[in-house]
This record gives sequence, C-alpha cells and structure tokens, in this order.
Amino acid sequence: MDGEAVAHPTMLVLTRESRGMTQADVAGRMAGMADGMPVSQGYVSKAEAGRLAVTGQRLELYAQAVRYPVGVLCADPDVHGVGVGLVHHRKRASLGAPTLRRVHAELALSRMQVRALLRETDKSHQHRFRRVELDDFNTPADAAITVRKEWGIPGGPLARLVDLIEDAGGLVLVRDLGTRELDAVTQWTDSEAPLFLFNAQAPADRFRWSLAHELGHVFLHDQPGATTLQERQADEFASEFLLPAVNVRAELKGRLDLNRLVELKNRWGVSMAAIARRATALGVITEWQYRNVMVEMSALGYRTQEPGDVEREYPRMVSNLVARLRKDNGHSVEKIADLVGLLPSEFEALYQASDAGTYLEVNR
Repeated sequence: MDGEAVAHPTMLVLTRESRGMTQADVAGRMAGMADGMPVSQGYVSKAEAGRLAVTGQRLELYAQAVRYPVGVLCADPDVHGVGVGLVHHRKRASLGAPTLRRVHAELALSRMQVRALLRETDKSHQHRFRRVELDDFNTPADAAITVRKEWGIPGGPLARLVDLIEDAGGLVLVRDLGTRELDAVTQWTDSEAPLFLFNAQAPADRFRWSLAHELGHVFLHDQPGATTLQERQADEFASEFLLPAVNVRAELKGRLDLNRLVELKNRWGVSMAAIARRATALGVITEWQYRNVMVEMSALGYRTQEPGDVEREYPRMVSNLVARLRKDNGHSVEKIADLVGLLPSEFEALYQASDAGTYLEVNR
C-alpha cells in the first residue's frame, strides 16, 4: 500500500464523534452511498480500532459519511498535535457521555484548524493567561480583581467580554455543541493559548456568565475534573469579574424587584437570575427575598426566557486570520478550507458567517 492514502484510527473516531454519530450511523451512511457494497457497524468498529485499513473507495465513502475531507481522516494526530488536553466545562447530570465525547472531539479538531491558520499566516500568537494560586489569603474573587487590573479593565460593566479574551490572546470560536446543557467549554495546553468554544445554542443572556466561568477555570485550575469546589470557585471568579463588588453593591441596594432586575441586566450584560444571586452573596438581599424573586420569575416563565436584551457577542480574531489569508495571500476559500481540514461549505459557515444562526442553519 505504498503511497496509498490510509485513514488513521484516531482521526476516524474524532471525526465521527465530532458529528455526534454512532458507528452504526457511519455504517448506514456508507452503505447508503456504496451502491450495494455492504458496510456494517462491525466494519467501522474494526477500522477505529486499527484492525483493518480504510483505503480507496471505502475511504472516500467514510469521508463523505462524516463530512470531512479525506486528508483529515488520514492525518497523523501526533504530527498535528491532536489531543484533548486540559478541558473544563460545567458538567450536568443530563449531559451524557456521547455528548461529552462530541465536545472533546470538537475541541481537538478546532484546535487543529486554528493551529493551521496561525501557521499559514506565520503569526506568532502570544497570550496573557497564567495560573493564579489560591490560598487562604487569595480567593477566586481576589483573582478576578487581579485579572481585571492586569488586563487594564476599568470599573463598571464590561463592554465586550469576547473582545477582552481575544485581546489577551485567547482563542474564541462559536460551535454547535449538540446540546443545550452546555454553554461554553475551554481547553488549555501550556504551550498554546486557551481555546474557548462558545455554544451557538446558548442564550445571549447566559453566555457572558458561562464564558466568565470558563475564564475562571483557566486562571484557577490546572487539574481536570468538574468538582463541586472547582465549580464554586469558577462561579465566584465570574461574579467578581462581571459584577465587581466595589462597583455593583450600591446599585443592588434598595428596590430589587423584577423591573429593577431588567434594568440592571441591560446595564451589566448578565441574566436577572445571576444579578439576584450576586445581591444575595453580597448581603444586599436576604435568602428569603432571593427565593421570593426566583418564585416570581418562575411563575412568569422567566427562568426559561427572561425579558431584557443582552447583545450577542461574536469572536473576530480567527475570522481576521482568514480575511488576511484571502486578502494578503490571495488564498481561495477552497484552499483555506483544505488547509484547515473542512469542506468549503462548512468552512464558510464556521469562519466567515456573520452569526451563529448561519452556522446552525447550514449544519442541520
């Protein structure tokens, strides 16, 4: 088989899981396109285990089934640095193992894509992220205050959180994570900048909190695992980062009914529920008052869909890399898509779409 393209088992698994497909799904799609050629779930299982070589027509069919170029299936994961790394996310009980595998595969392939863009633009990517050690004298809230100072953020509401992360060298992408149970997820290997995947399905009034929560994980935690302690620390970081006590305490005093919560939501860019929790944590309202507010919100259906508007933010840095390749290097969409390992239609939806809705529409 010298010179013949052969799929790599690891890439077969990653590409399949990134689509949220089972082995039976892949086999079914291949059989449907194979014009009588039998393809079973057992065949896919053996291919992913490296027990048989996927070449020739079956390689082409496999690529079509998972909707990736053949070259991605044949890539050497060691050469391309494909791996999950240190991942943080809010793990909920309803978030099953298949969804987590899909998210981890999406992270690995997204990192591979961005790495290819950075390499092609010859861009040296520096970042300003570091670990902050916690102890009895340095709390997650203290860490958030430190980060705001180091990043030169003035007091008051944050204008655009995504811009701040990108300005600090973070990589932010919008992806359909295949679930509404996860708003954002992060991956950070020490040799590269943190990668933040923002779920295209996440509500606009919740994503800033989720992104700040993930930011807390990046700064505070160098061990995997969504423990109760880690989650509480990330929430404390997010609270102080988005709603600094020194600025927000006075605004939360006095009337804190639903109308006031909507006003504060529009000003601070976080949900009414998050503001009410912050007011409770700062001792501005009592636990009893907080419960009453939550009961009233539930009765009005606000726990599912809140009133008030929060601007939906979108990343720009990676799209700017693509624009540079097209303008300065004269690369076509097809060439860049091949470079990052995507079909042209999906590449345009992911890296040139104006909003996440376009991505979701293309990939349904």
